[in-house]
Amino acid sequence: MVWDANPALTSLSIVLRIVAALMPLSMLAVSKMIIDRVVAVVAYHTPVPPEIWWLLALEFVLAAAGNVLGRLIDYCDALMADYFTKRISVKIIEHATELDLASFEDPVFADKLERARVQSTDRLGMLSGIGRMGQQAITLISLAAGVFYFSPWLLLLLFVCTVPAFLGESHFAFLGYSLAHRLTPDRRQLDYLRVLGASKEGAKEVKIFGLGRYISDRYREIADRVFEQNRSLVTRRAWAGGFLAIIGSFGYYGAYVLAVYRTLKGELSVGDLTFLAGAIAGTSTNIQALFSTFSSIADQALFLTDLLEFFDTRPVIRSPDRPILFPRPIQKGFEFRKVCFKYPGSSRMVLRELDFRLEPGSRVALIGENGQGKTTFVKLLARLYDPTAGKILLDGNDLRDYSIEELGHEIGVIFQDFMRYELTARENIGVGRIEDLLNSDRLALAARKSLADEVIEKLPRGMNQLLGRRFEGGVDLSGGEWQKFALARAYLRDAQLLILDEPTASLDAKSEYEVFRRFSELTEGRMALLISHRFSTVRMADRILVLEDGAIRERGTHDELVSLGGRYAEMFELQAAGYR
Repeated sequence: MVWDANPALTSLSIVLRIVAALMPLSMLAVSKMIIDRVVAVVAYHTPVPPEIWWLLALEFVLAAAGNVLGRLIDYCDALMADYFTKRISVKIIEHATELDLASFEDPVFADKLERARVQSTDRLGMLSGIGRMGQQAITLISLAAGVFYFSPWLLLLLFVCTVPAFLGESHFAFLGYSLAHRLTPDRRQLDYLRVLGASKEGAKEVKIFGLGRYISDRYREIADRVFEQNRSLVTRRAWAGGFLAIIGSFGYYGAYVLAVYRTLKGELSVGDLTFLAGAIAGTSTNIQALFSTFSSIADQALFLTDLLEFFDTRPVIRSPDRPILFPRPIQKGFEFRKVCFKYPGSSRMVLRELDFRLEPGSRVALIGENGQGKTTFVKLLARLYDPTAGKILLDGNDLRDYSIEELGHEIGVIFQDFMRYELTARENIGVGRIEDLLNSDRLALAARKSLADEVIEKLPRGMNQLLGRRFEGGVDLSGGEWQKFALARAYLRDAQLLILDEPTASLDAKSEYEVFRRFSELTEGRMALLISHRFSTVRMADRILVLEDGAIRERGTHDELVSLGGRYAEMFELQAAGYR
């Protein structure tokens, strides 16, 4: 992932770290030569050799180069972090858009997605950590070679005394990952409570219902529980780490004492002692640093598995390898044959044995109480889900034999819980058919059809006005005004099938009348599926289906169903009574 983010910058960082890793050994070697010459001059009163000044100059150059290299490495790390964050965030968005709707409605997947989103930024320390570990490894090898040259036993002592600390860090790394995994649902609740207690959407009810104390107390309760579990682990890690670090110190000072002893016996020169003392200190420091960095990377790599698992998630609903040609225009229409459906993980059958046809040019309305499967019906038609049993056909062929992309291109949908894009007015309409984003004529036509043109005329910057209050300079809209933009997106789609789920729920009476006054014109030559609780809306359809307990209980025109005296007539009478 790091290499893919920027190969050239990664290569430069590797070269700089290799050079920087060899600096400590080079500095020790030059220092040894300087000290041996100084000792010889003092002990034997010989003339000062001229090369000593060159060695001093070389030591200065090495020290200066080390400082410059450190800053260049930091510069590369900072740039790489930005490149990596951008690339991984784009990959998360791209992959998420390919997944099934069922994934986003699954709480377990929601936890996984949240961890993946967090890892895309929280794991930035791994970038410099991986490079630092490589640099420490090269430095360790070079310094360890120097220690090994004088005494292999000293090197073995240093390693043996550091192993317990490494094992302890690895143990607590696994415990930390396990705890973070368990706490993901709690952290999502904390995020939700933060938004609930401090957002524009919740502010009105929070104030009116006096929910501030309740939300803050509940946040505090969950936060305290999370804190206590984290505190317990951190405390245990600190005590264990401190004890194991003492063992590591024994290795360093034991090796150092042996080096001093050999120098006092005359087996090593003062320069040798200086070199060896520096090499022992550097080896000990780098062993501990390498193990610590490795443990840190291993710790973060455990969390990175969440990101990798997210990328490994594959959609179940996808296009066939060889999709059949999509009909343009559609000849026979859609047909539901004994369609049953239940949501993943649920035993409740939402739709039961549905038989239904939607022919070209026909306008069909779906009505029923909440929870009867109306929106699920739409999700199946748009192939956001596949039936649990039965088939959905398009022009006699199974809907699963067509390309999902082509199917989506021929369906225009406005859901009841439509999106309010806090983008410009142009983009709010243009997302309906993104290739027409710069086609002002088509955008204006869609706006006229949905009555959004009346809203745009009042905006200070017209089509270029930023909507919503999330960003500075944005203008907020009423629910009905937002819905007009959602309708405009559906009209811009210019699809063969238009699906409107409660299309006028937020519109006032006048706007609703204007929308449906043009309904015949807007749906001419195409199929239309309406979902609404308003009988003034559904009575304009050619056929009306009444859904109850996931099955079609009644079907016919408005007049036929009223005269039937069944469920439709009962609901119509109840609604009509409210206006008398």
